[in-house]
Amino acid sequence: MIGDAKTVEAPVRSPSASTISLNLIWPSLLVALVALAGSLWLSIGMKLKACPLCFYQRTFVMGVVAILIIGLLAGPRHWAVLNLLALPLTIAGLGVAVFHVYLELTGKLECPPGVLGIGTSPQQSLAALILLVIIVMLGIIRSRQVGEPHPAAAVAGIVLGLLLAWGAVASSPPMPPSPTQAYTTPLDICRPPYHAP
Repeated sequence: MIGDAKTVEAPVRSPSASTISLNLIWPSLLVALVALAGSLWLSIGMKLKACPLCFYQRTFVMGVVAILIIGLLAGPRHWAVLNLLALPLTIAGLGVAVFHVYLELTGKLECPPGVLGIGTSPQQSLAALILLVIIVMLGIIRSRQVGEPHPAAAVAGIVLGLLLAWGAVASSPPMPPSPTQAYTTPLDICRPPYHAP
């Protein structure tokens, strides 16, 4: 019977929670990997020496990369919280980068140029960490769509990150005294600038 035929519509499928969660991790991981590659290139490719503040920033980014990769391998059950777990380390790296650039802008440090000579290495680190914090925060906010609201945990992550940044800065070795004569070596590490008398 031709008139009795019913059209069957395909059900509308919404993306699964694990697919949404996975899509929230890739941008964070990509930015963290690019930041880490740039940091390593400064030392390995450009032969610059990392100062203690540079090492702290690099280490925090390495931690973010490790959390995100191991979390991805752990399976979809954990994907919705990976940005939340990476938050304290991104905030800590950002805090150290802000302090590092502050020292540079106030004339207490002079730092070598970054990759491709665009800004200095601490300025590039600051830009990468700002972007990483924004993407991680967006991932945390979007994870609420998959039923993972964690506002108290996010606040705790920010506070913990700030405490880690403070600990990193407070435990850094003191800067050497300002030089009494002009440097004879190239600018290959962050150092106190020479000020002529």
